Amino acid sequence: MKASKEKENIKCSFCGRDKQDTAVLIAGINGHICDRCIAQAYQIVNEEFASKQDKNLNQALNVLKPIEIKTFLNDFVIGQDQAKKVLAVAVYNHFKRLVQQPDEENADVEVEKSNIILVGRTGTGKTLLARTIAKMLNVPFCIADATVLTESGYVGEDVESILSRLLQAADYDQAAAEKGIVFIDEVDKIARKGDNASITRDVSGEGVQQGLLKLLEGSIVNVPPQGGRKHPEQKMVPIDTKNILFLCGGAFDGIEKIIAKRMKKQTIGYASHTDKEEIDEENLLQYISAQDIKNFGLIPELIGRLPVVTHLNPLDPEALKRILTEPKNALTKQYKKLFKMDGIELEIEEPVLDLVVEKAMEFNLGARGLRSICEAILIDAMFELPSSDDKHITITREYAEDKLSNATISKLKAA
Repeated sequence: MKASKEKENIKCSFCGRDKQDTAVLIAGINGHICDRCIAQAYQIVNEEFASKQDKNLNQALNVLKPIEIKTFLNDFVIGQDQAKKVLAVAVYNHFKRLVQQPDEENADVEVEKSNIILVGRTGTGKTLLARTIAKMLNVPFCIADATVLTESGYVGEDVESILSRLLQAADYDQAAAEKGIVFIDEVDKIARKGDNASITRDVSGEGVQQGLLKLLEGSIVNVPPQGGRKHPEQKMVPIDTKNILFLCGGAFDGIEKIIAKRMKKQTIGYASHTDKEEIDEENLLQYISAQDIKNFGLIPELIGRLPVVTHLNPLDPEALKRILTEPKNALTKQYKKLFKMDGIELEIEEPVLDLVVEKAMEFNLGARGLRSICEAILIDAMFELPSSDDKHITITREYAEDKLSNATISKLKAA
């Protein structure tokens, strides 16, 4: 009788409500908790996480001024000062948008995000810049590849899969993901395939561009949390893209011809001759405009949502040589570390670096070609030395030339 009475007098251990006054009363080891206390605890935890996140963003804003961001990028990326400045300002302004407080005087002024499009030849550092910025940021960051995207309903990935990756980078924290940064690589590969879009469906081109519009402009998008294709019974996570910063990069192979055509148009008057002389034929990308990107094949609506257009300069021999030795993650430092793990000291003479740069310029692959050439030179040493008693190797120009002459890479020709 006594036991049944105690059963009837079960109360919430937090607020003291009787069982009959609650909708749900969950039993623990030594207590109970009602539905109202659960809801209140959930709200407290969310507020605590939000305040910590805001505190972290404010701290980041105090530490990461544009000059500091550019200085950090200088440690890993050689040259490309203009692109670094644009990225540094964009990231800094992104943080400012996230922590902005209500302003009664300027209540109608809303700071809009400035999505960026980076244009540069292959191997000039577009993806490296994005990866380097990811190292220093306190917000979720992901890199997505535009080449795998197709129009919804076709084989391939939907555009929403980009946000699935951001959600995964944020450990499925929806609020954190909505303040993240996304880098969409190879965006030039989704250019319109032809001038007349009505003849056939451009499944992986214009269709994807139209799908990206809602992501870039700032809207609520239903995202499958695990990625993959959507299906009606799947649970979706609504993500607001209003505060997500989008960076897009692409080689835009052949856009120099479009720029040259625009720059060399005849102008009326005596200034036409001098204007033509001032054009730098070796680096036409510095004159790029939104009109050139439109003529390349991106639709005007997409370009309008990527208001900041910047370029990366082609790498000259001096920059390529600096890339081999100066950055914190320089190629020569990587190979020395690999040999050191086997107790072998690697020494590379200066003329070898000049040879590597000469070949990289000949093959026209940018910084990406440097690793291929270094691998061709060092492959025999990396194969033989771990099993030998030698603890020191010096790479001379004669040794490097000999290895390159026998390597498959020597048969490459500049494009």
